[in-house]
Amino acid sequence: MSDDAQLQVGPGYARTQVAKALVTAASHEDADTRRRAEERIDRWLQVLSGMADGTLSIGSRTPVEGLPAWVTPEVVRGGFATGNAAAGGPLEPYEEEAARRAGVPAERRALFGHYLTDEGLAELGELLDSGRYQVTVPEEAALLTVAWLLRAGDRAAALDVLEEIGPFADRLRFLPRPTGTPPRDAALAHRWTVGEISGRLAAKRTPAPIAAQREALTVWNPFADELLAHWLETVRDGRVGAVEPEGWRERGEKLIRRYRRLAEEHPHCGKHRNPKENLAILRTALEAVLEDREPPRLLRHAVDSMVAKRGAPGSPGHAALREEQAAQAARPTHHALAQIVLARLSAIPGDEPLPAVEPFIAPVTDDEERRTRVPAGSQLPDSMRRIVADALEAPIDILVERGVVPSAEVLAELTPQLVAGTTALAYRDEALRTLMAATYRAFRNRRSLLLLNLEHQVRIGELPWVEAVARHRRRDGTTRESARTVLRQLGELALQGFPGTILPNPLIGELATLARQAGVDVPLTEELAADIFMGTFTAKFAEAARLAADLLEGTLYERYYGIDYAAVRELGDGPLRRKHGKRVSAGFDRLCHSRAGVPAQRWGPVAQNGMVIEQAQILTTHNLAALAGPIGADPAPGWDDLARRAFTTACRLVGRVHRNPRPLPAIKDAAYAWRQALFFLSLCGLKEQIAVTAWIQDELDRQPGHVVARLDPVVAGLRHVLTGGSLDDGTAPHARRFTGWQAGGHWMRQVG
Repeated sequence: MSDDAQLQVGPGYARTQVAKALVTAASHEDADTRRRAEERIDRWLQVLSGMADGTLSIGSRTPVEGLPAWVTPEVVRGGFATGNAAAGGPLEPYEEEAARRAGVPAERRALFGHYLTDEGLAELGELLDSGRYQVTVPEEAALLTVAWLLRAGDRAAALDVLEEIGPFADRLRFLPRPTGTPPRDAALAHRWTVGEISGRLAAKRTPAPIAAQREALTVWNPFADELLAHWLETVRDGRVGAVEPEGWRERGEKLIRRYRRLAEEHPHCGKHRNPKENLAILRTALEAVLEDREPPRLLRHAVDSMVAKRGAPGSPGHAALREEQAAQAARPTHHALAQIVLARLSAIPGDEPLPAVEPFIAPVTDDEERRTRVPAGSQLPDSMRRIVADALEAPIDILVERGVVPSAEVLAELTPQLVAGTTALAYRDEALRTLMAATYRAFRNRRSLLLLNLEHQVRIGELPWVEAVARHRRRDGTTRESARTVLRQLGELALQGFPGTILPNPLIGELATLARQAGVDVPLTEELAADIFMGTFTAKFAEAARLAADLLEGTLYERYYGIDYAAVRELGDGPLRRKHGKRVSAGFDRLCHSRAGVPAQRWGPVAQNGMVIEQAQILTTHNLAALAGPIGADPAPGWDDLARRAFTTACRLVGRVHRNPRPLPAIKDAAYAWRQALFFLSLCGLKEQIAVTAWIQDELDRQPGHVVARLDPVVAGLRHVLTGGSLDDGTAPHARRFTGWQAGGHWMRQVG
């Protein structure tokens, strides 16, 4: 097979997903989960059908026959296109309403034609000026962009857009969604809307064990006391049932009737049905006597044990216990508190975030107590506070600080809200800035495709309507300086917030966008998937390794990983060749394979591919050198603080290896966290390196034994290198160089 032969994806993965969804749809106890599984089955069957008839080409950046690259495809897990367009499907309600207002048939082509009339263009112009619209998929910005171009006098560009999108006017939504709110502050971001957190709060239910406990305290314990008191009326000379006071049977019949009613109304606690429970013994004994049968022999034992344990009903000790239990049962349930929060949120539109969370998580007020009977002063549980906080709108650094952004992956999800505003500054016209910011946010929601043959994902500049307004961008340095500032701040935020986590690909994409806007020429490299690795790296990986060499040559990082950065720098003098139309560095490819101890091959076993990719990450530092170098990130806590926190992350991840049947993801991520700790440590002075290494040893000593057993040789390796040793000359047999990928089973699995 030649180097440029096109590899294709087989149907095996899709069939596996269908099988999994079939099991869930057939056996899951939750109806909504079964319904979602059935929907997944339909989508995966579309994938299989398209692969079978040739209308889908999985692995291509144009996977759907007849759809150009700019059309947003519907994508399922793994990057598989289903064959549907995300902007397709039945008309949305807002489209139907627009057709009704315009007096045209409820068809997309009819709507398309209407919005090219004077009347339609005027309506689009009003939307442009108000900013009261939403773009959920990039295609919904197309007609607004055409309207702007016509208004700006750029008729030729508008006609170019219409020529490109016109053939799809009957299939795709090119119209934005009107909203009641103006555009948001580009400097702020939010994770969830009020409507989204309201749905999560509405799902709050009292857990079954707690519901059963509350029912026992409020219903069955008091009823058991009544039964006990009723039987104590019959005691004479210590014998239960010796006498029956006047009216005793009538009162007993009322108790039995009430028991049956309570059993129907309160289904959570079933202890009263257990024949070994005292309550059940007293009740069945009463039923027997009322039917003129002998009570069970356990009756006296039940009465005596209840009195001995808690005292007789009405006695001081018994009364104090029941008072304490009543107070416990009176505590509001999560469901009741959630209803109060929902009432507070009801005044905020569902598609809005919250400007502040404090008013919505405050203790229950007197007025709320009068309306709900939940005691005033009741506090919301932390879990509910976190749900409300997820809707906070604030600068991203505040969201990270408050824990609303718990991971680098979530940071990557929110970053487009910030980058959109920065990117849009390139346009002079305010209406166009708003439109391009909305387009950017929608484009970043586009799910990545599974790509082979070194293909790259579609870029926003390939959208015909975005390309059409490119000539209307600023040519001064305003945008460049702003983008540079945001680029540096975002890099610092990622490092400070998540020092033990590698940058996820979506975040790398945002940083790359900002770098282009800022005019910063820096190679940013994505994490490659080991299962579809093509055995080669594009030329920017070699460039990133040379950048790392400039920063790290002679450092602890170079010595620990056994890198010859001088040789890495010489890779720039080697020839570049083309593969699948991309520039690749044969020298960098050979170096990564050699360091991994893996023969060069086009498509190897996953573990071997992972080993090669990890060596590329080690050589390049997986973007850390880019952040600390050309981008200029300088985290306020200092590099030593980041090294400590990255090691803490490594400890936490290694803790997940113990007794884990599938430990490899945890091992891999722990190795990445360790690598980041070493990078940060390498930017410190020798005195700081010694202090941090001592702290690392102390921190390791505080960990569980299985964590110590696995990380002790790793930390020993650090100490050995710090004192001038090498991990390659056999002088420290106990020390290990920690990498995450290893063919034939990772050594950490066998430790502890």
